[in-house]
Amino acid sequence: MSRIIAGAAGGNPLKSVPGDATRPTTDRVKEALFSRLESWEILQGARVLDLFAGSGALGLEAASRGARQVTLVEKAPKAVSVCQQNATLVNKALKSETASVQRGSVESVLDGYFDELTRTPRKTFDVVFLDPPYPFTEAELETTLYKVSRVLADDATVIVERSSRSPEPVWPELVQLFADKKYGETHLWFAEPVQPE
Repeated sequence: MSRIIAGAAGGNPLKSVPGDATRPTTDRVKEALFSRLESWEILQGARVLDLFAGSGALGLEAASRGARQVTLVEKAPKAVSVCQQNATLVNKALKSETASVQRGSVESVLDGYFDELTRTPRKTFDVVFLDPPYPFTEAELETTLYKVSRVLADDATVIVERSSRSPEPVWPELVQLFADKKYGETHLWFAEPVQPE
């Protein structure tokens, strides 16, 4: 069973999505990931977007550790239901409405955050988690990362979780890789917006 590892909601168990359509992040990887993010001091007060949220474990861990606002994006009905239950649990522990669930495809949600007419984001995020399902292709990931790149705050961090057999994602021109780490079957990639010269 997954759980919130640390922070204000630490120790709370999280419901899992039934079936094998989602691939939960192991507690070992989650612990390593969040200790790294905390060492970079980017979670406190952050606006977090958790794409392909599954049970919401990554976004809700960020909420427990001090993120200001967390949006869990999921389209599968069973996963949406689990996300909502887990978000309610964590919000109750935090005594605030920090986490919310947005139902829909990642592409449509990201499109909704960007105004094509004014060419500006309606919303920006400090931390974005992408943990797409295994069947998600590299081309689909490239398209999604381009859409993510349009809604990032200047000093944002993007974390992509893939199988360790997957190649490095193709980064859009506005984003650059700055670190990566393998944990057994999992490979984490860390990227940030390219700063203008």
